[in-house]
Amino acid sequence: MSPVETDQGAVSFVGMGPGDPGLLTVRAVAKLGEADTVVVDRARCPGEILAHCRPDAEVLDTAEGDPVTLVGAAAAAGRSVVRLFRGDPGVACSLAEEAAACAAAGIPFEIVPGVSAVTGVPGYAGIPLTDSRTREIRVVDASRGGVDWHRYADPDTTLVILGAETMVAEVAKGLMAAGRPDSTPAAMTSLGTTTEQETVVSTLHRLVPDTKGMESPALIIVGDVVGWRDRLSWFETKPLFGWRVLVPRTKEQAASLSERLRSYGAVPEEVPTISVEPPRTPQQMDRAVKGLVTGRYEWVVFTSTNAVRAVREKFVDYGLDARAFAGLKVAAVGEQTARALIEFGVHPDLVPTGQQSGEGLLEVWPPYDKDLDPINRVLLPRADIATDTLIAGLTELGWECDDVTAYRTVRAAPPPQPIREAIKGGGFDAVLFTSSSTVRNLIGIAGKPHNVTVIAVIGPQTAKTAQEYGLRVDVMADKPSALALAEALAEYGARRRAAQIEAGDPLRKPSQMRRGARRRR
Repeated sequence: MSPVETDQGAVSFVGMGPGDPGLLTVRAVAKLGEADTVVVDRARCPGEILAHCRPDAEVLDTAEGDPVTLVGAAAAAGRSVVRLFRGDPGVACSLAEEAAACAAAGIPFEIVPGVSAVTGVPGYAGIPLTDSRTREIRVVDASRGGVDWHRYADPDTTLVILGAETMVAEVAKGLMAAGRPDSTPAAMTSLGTTTEQETVVSTLHRLVPDTKGMESPALIIVGDVVGWRDRLSWFETKPLFGWRVLVPRTKEQAASLSERLRSYGAVPEEVPTISVEPPRTPQQMDRAVKGLVTGRYEWVVFTSTNAVRAVREKFVDYGLDARAFAGLKVAAVGEQTARALIEFGVHPDLVPTGQQSGEGLLEVWPPYDKDLDPINRVLLPRADIATDTLIAGLTELGWECDDVTAYRTVRAAPPPQPIREAIKGGGFDAVLFTSSSTVRNLIGIAGKPHNVTVIAVIGPQTAKTAQEYGLRVDVMADKPSALALAEALAEYGARRRAAQIEAGDPLRKPSQMRRGARRRR
């Protein structure tokens, strides 16, 4: 039955996957974007999934009312309703009952399948459910108990057991009593497909003591296919798996860095330390943009992505685009700045080959030559707190500089108290500092990171500032790029993990090294 045009609303029963928001299907994203009302167990729904909803969408929590009643009332009011289920709606969910209620009430509905925990969690644990020897899978929902385990005694069948986290002993004893050998490989994965995922590989005989204390929800896999785990584990072996990493940058700057950290298995937490605001008096920038158009400058120097953004916004105000740079020479400091210019449609003529800083730019900057350069003026749209090193160097080379305040940087408001406590108490595994100002501002608004926290910095100057504040620098990027910094931290995490394995130590994140932290097996 598909939704049709009617005064009555329609319902979509949508699977949101087993935990990782990235497993949401394209169809599910589309339905969330159309929904007037979403009905979901909010405690089990990642915020990133609800971010696909319209800002004005109504979200109703099943913890506060019967979902059949909530869905029916919203549909009767003519609203487009999405009923979200964990995993796939048709597996270990109440889809049958809820959809039947819609059918009985004449409410149009559709079902949007999702990635089920049955396949998604084993996949993230590195355990294929079939191989060349095992060709049958049986799924058991043990949440209500009373399972006849003799029906699942075939040793050539893979068992996927849902809802058994509180009855591991009953599962293991039942299968052994039914004839499965006590040496049968078994694995239990908790919080599957999330960055808190934990998998324990054992046997039916040892499963109870080995999985003691594991968190819900959890899933048990029984069968010879568990033996693939050692070779195919890919998720929990990521170099920064489960690391909570503080990214103290502006929101715009943090996006690509956070994305790269997630690819290494980390959980980035973006905490702005500065706020970028327009200059108090815009007339300077207005004159500078007019000068660009009228040929006042030979060169324009961009020292940050914020400067590129500020000029671009002024261009929009004046109805200009990248063609206004025709005939101008453009210099950029840093890969990110150069990338921002290219996105604008401007390819920089000069980028430092060595140190990515004002000093590095001066090393490759040509001296003014009146026979070659018709104009000797350089425009520098920069922050209000920029240093004079670059201006002094360009002046020495014979250039006349217009140093224009393109934007102001002000210290951001302090983060929420739980974040401040995590910073000072060792709740973060690492913090990335991308400039000296991020060091000063983070400590100013939130306090000094705990000594178990790994400190990663973008370059020597940032390292020096961190050390001046009493921080131990553990990681430094080999080039001053935010993405290179993320890569350097990942390499550090991989070395740390390898050292723990070689020493036979339990795999523990930096935050778990502090006194009183929960220790993973």
